[in-house]
Amino acid sequence: MSDIIQLLPDSVANQIAAGEVVQRPASAVKELVENAIDAGADKIQLILKDAGKSLIQVIDNGCGMSLTDARMCFERHATSKIRKAEDLFAIRTMGFRGEAMASIAAIAQVELKTRRVEDELGTEIEIEGSQVTKQEACQCNAGTSICIKNLFYNIPARRNFLKGNPVEMRHIIDEFQRVALANPQIFFTLHHDGQEVYHLPAASLKQRIIHLLGNQYNQRLVPVEEETTIINLKGYVGKPEFARKTRGEQFFFVNNRFIKDGYLNHAVMTAFEELLPDESYPLYVLFIDIDPSKIDINVHPTKTEIKYQDEKSIYAIIRSAVKRSLGKYNITPTIDFDQENSIEHLITPKAFEDIVAPSIKFNPDFNPFANEGTTKRDPNFRNHGDYQKSSIPSNWDTLYQISQRDTTPQQHQMDTGEQKVEINDEQISKSSERQLFQIHGRYILSQIKSGFMMISQQAAHERILYEKFLQQLENHSGVSQQTLFPQSVTLNGADYEMLRELLPDVRALGFDIREFGKNTVVVEGIPAELHNANEHELLEHLLEGFKNNLAILKLDKRDNLARSLARNGAIKAGAKLSLEEMNILVDQLFACQMPNISLGGKPIIITFTLAELLERFEK
Repeated sequence: MSDIIQLLPDSVANQIAAGEVVQRPASAVKELVENAIDAGADKIQLILKDAGKSLIQVIDNGCGMSLTDARMCFERHATSKIRKAEDLFAIRTMGFRGEAMASIAAIAQVELKTRRVEDELGTEIEIEGSQVTKQEACQCNAGTSICIKNLFYNIPARRNFLKGNPVEMRHIIDEFQRVALANPQIFFTLHHDGQEVYHLPAASLKQRIIHLLGNQYNQRLVPVEEETTIINLKGYVGKPEFARKTRGEQFFFVNNRFIKDGYLNHAVMTAFEELLPDESYPLYVLFIDIDPSKIDINVHPTKTEIKYQDEKSIYAIIRSAVKRSLGKYNITPTIDFDQENSIEHLITPKAFEDIVAPSIKFNPDFNPFANEGTTKRDPNFRNHGDYQKSSIPSNWDTLYQISQRDTTPQQHQMDTGEQKVEINDEQISKSSERQLFQIHGRYILSQIKSGFMMISQQAAHERILYEKFLQQLENHSGVSQQTLFPQSVTLNGADYEMLRELLPDVRALGFDIREFGKNTVVVEGIPAELHNANEHELLEHLLEGFKNNLAILKLDKRDNLARSLARNGAIKAGAKLSLEEMNILVDQLFACQMPNISLGGKPIIITFTLAELLERFEK
C-alpha cells in the first residue's frame, strides 16, 4: 500500500492560509495599509472599485524595496520585522508574520511597483495565483504601489460568500478608521468608484477624530491622560449624554495597534456607571503604551487580541483614569459647593464703605380716588379719622345693584356650560361604549364586561406602527410629510454606506431623501406618522436600531427597518393622551394582526377579572 500523507503544494497551502488572514476585502486593505505604515510612509492613498472586489490599490511614499525584497515579500514567512523568536516580545511594527502578501497573491491578481529613494529605477512584479507572470525594471515614484485585482478570482465559493458592495464598504471603512485614528500624523485619502470618501491631513488626535466622525464631535470629547510605571494612557472619551444605543465608536489601541478586549471595555463602562441609561455605549478612543515584553500579540490571526502579564492593574488604571477625567471636567454631578464656582463670577465684590443703602421716596399728597377736578388732600389727612366727602362717589350704592343684576346671567351661563360638558361626556362614552383612563402616563385602563384591562401605550403604538410600516414596505405606499425647510444630515462613513444600502426601502416608508455630497444627505420629507420628529435624530436612531437588531436578532432587512422605525416613532412612556387619542389608539391596536404581543415578545394587554378582584379584597 502506498503512502497517503503528502506535502501540499505552496499554492494550495497559501490558499488555505488566506482563509484565516484574508477573509474579505477589508482584511486585504488592513494588511496593505499597515505595511505602508511600517515602511515609514507619511502619505497613504487607498483606491477602491466595487468595494474592493475589483480593485484595491494602496500607494505610499515609504522606503520602497529593492529587486530582491520585492520578489521575496511574496514568499511565505518572509518578513523584515523579526529575525528570531525573542523578537516577538519586542514588536513595535504592525506586521511581523510574513503571511499577508503570500496569502493575497494566492487568491488575487497582484501588481507591485516599488522603488527606493537611492535607486534610479524601480521594480514591477505581476503575480496571479502565486505564479509570477512578469518581473522587470520600471520607472515609478519613490515608495510602493500595490494593486489587488479580482479578489478570490480563483476561489468562486469564497467570492460567492461576499456580501453586497455597501456591506463590504462598511467593513473597509471600519478598518480604515482604525488605522487612521492610530496614526493621526499620516496623511490619508480614500477613493471609492472615483469619489473621494475621506481626505485626512496630518493633524492632532482630536482633529483626526473630528475629521473621521464629524464636526459635531468637537463638543463631545473629554480628554484622558495618565502616566504610570505599568502603562501610559491617553485619548478621549465621549460625554455621557451623547452615548449611543449601539456599539461601533469604541476604540482601544495598544502600542498603536487596534485591539478588541471585553475586559478593558468593562473597565471603561464601569467608570461611566450611573451616568449612562441602560443599553447605552459611550464613545472612547484610548491609547495604551506598554512595554512589548509584557504583552503577547501573537494569539490571533488578525492580531486583534492581546494577552497581558498584569491585567488587573491595567483594568484599575483605565477605570480610575476615565472616572477622574469625567469628574475633572465636571461631567459627573457633585454636591461639593466649593467646586460650583459659576455663581461667584456673577457677583462683583465691593468694599463695605462703598455699599449704599437703598432709599424710598413717596408723595404724601397722592390720592388714587380723587378726580382731576377735586381739591388736594389735606397734608394732615392721616391724622384725620374720616375720608373727605369729595373722594366718595355719589352713586356708590348702585355698585351692589349692578353686581346683583350681572351675577344671575353669569351663573346661568356657567351652569349651562357645565351641563353641556356632562352631556358631551355622556355622548362620547355612549358612542364608544368604553370608559378609558390613563395611569401615570404609561398605561390605558379600559372597563370591560368581565372586569378591566390595562394597555401599555408605548408597546401598543409600537405594534401599530410596526405593522403599518411593514405594509408600506410591501406595497411601497408610504406617505411623506414634506418639511418646510430641507435639512442636511451628515453621517459618519459607515452609517452613510448603510443608509445608501437601505435607501430604496427608506423611501418606501415615506422618507424623501437624496444624496448630497460627501457623507451627507438632504431630508426633504419624513413619514407622515412621525411629523414632529427631528430629522437628524430620527435618521441616527433609525440606523442605530437597525444595527442593534441586526447584531442581536438577525432579522430580515425590511422587518428590521420597520421594527427600528416603529420603536423610534412610537409614543413614549409619560406622554399625556386625550380621551380621543386613547380611543383611536385602542381601535388601531385591535385592528392589528397581533394586538396582544409587543415587538419584544412581551404582553401589551393584561386583563383583570371581577373574580380576581373579589378574591383579593375578600382575603
